[in-house]
Amino acid sequence: MEGERPEELLESAFPFLELMSRYRCAMMEVETKLRVLDEEFSMTYNRNPFETIKSRLKKPISIIDKMRRKGMPLSVENIERTLNDIAGVRVICSFPDDIYALAAMLVKQDDIKLIGKKDYIAHPKPNGYRSLHLIVEVPIFLSNCKKYMRVEVQFRTIAMDFWASLEHKLKYKKEIDHSEEIAQELEACAEIISSMDERMQEIRNRIERG
Repeated sequence: MEGERPEELLESAFPFLELMSRYRCAMMEVETKLRVLDEEFSMTYNRNPFETIKSRLKKPISIIDKMRRKGMPLSVENIERTLNDIAGVRVICSFPDDIYALAAMLVKQDDIKLIGKKDYIAHPKPNGYRSLHLIVEVPIFLSNCKKYMRVEVQFRTIAMDFWASLEHKLKYKKEIDHSEEIAQELEACAEIISSMDERMQEIRNRIERG
């Protein structure tokens, strides 16, 4: 605020910065667990269940906007209690079966708490979006305590991720001509991508069966 010294501003912002730091630590914990599972999977089955991992921390302005939309007073306590997607980890897999196998291995770990699950692969959104979403709580070990933090983990195939990235760009692009026609085309593309994922899965299964 006007008239406050820099150290006062920093002090008032510290609780929020500390919360964001804890979410970053939680993302690192989830990433580490997934990479360990990837290593074990590759030794057992001679292939890797995922291609890449991407992490992102929600921007402060996005957090503020979402809290306002929910009609919640803005405080560190309310942010942590209300929002589940501040810390996000996206796992890009080659095949749908690997998504479910990897997700099952993750939530079976005894220090992971599954808070919520939305299977948009089995039940796609009306626009064609497909992905498996998990909300998990993972422990982070601080100097004086252990604290559970929530992380949203999204599992997609390479094709699903390509579709979602394109749809996201178009959704936020202003003044698109023929927007309804484009939406219908994207939905049709999502069906094609789903069919392709299933066919590639079956080809891999036939190769593995010999």
